[in-house]
Amino acid sequence: MQQTQMKVEIRTGTGKGISRRLRTAGRIPGVVYGRGMEPVPVILDPKALAAAIAGEGGLNNLITLQCGGELDQAVVIVADMQRDPLKGTTEHVDLHRVNMSEKVRVAVPVSLNGTAIGVKEGGLLDFSHHTLHVECLPAQIPEHIVVDIEALKIGHSIHVDDIAFPAGVKCLDNPKTPVVGVLGKVKEEAPAEA
Repeated sequence: MQQTQMKVEIRTGTGKGISRRLRTAGRIPGVVYGRGMEPVPVILDPKALAAAIAGEGGLNNLITLQCGGELDQAVVIVADMQRDPLKGTTEHVDLHRVNMSEKVRVAVPVSLNGTAIGVKEGGLLDFSHHTLHVECLPAQIPEHIVVDIEALKIGHSIHVDDIAFPAGVKCLDNPKTPVVGVLGKVKEEAPAEA
């Protein structure tokens, strides 16, 4: 899992007015929370946040905060990002402080490998679950879960319990949930003429 560093500032004031002024100034209001600590309001730089969550791990990237005080060198992951529905800009960020020796629950993207036999035969690929929910130690968070679909035929699907997860990673989704399948009719052979 990718680990990056990000500078943040501790925010003294809270409320809608202060958050609005921060956004107008091109900054992002946020909060750091975790087990056994009071939530700490912070200010983030949009470019620093974009760099911290860049790459395949995305929001699951481990981020080491640089800010001085009690949060200096704290390791966090992005728990939630609120975006403006029209502009697409980030309005607020929740950062979850993690303990490297305690398991966390995160959503990990699914990556398909290969081209299914059923698709080559004219079937339609049905990729129904793009993310899976897993539980593991922060250092073991996979960037993605690879699912090999080359042997997938028309009318067949791959379920959660068919997927091999990395060591130390436990999937929390229902084992019978279909992740990917191939839809379509199997070609019937024409009856032989007498």
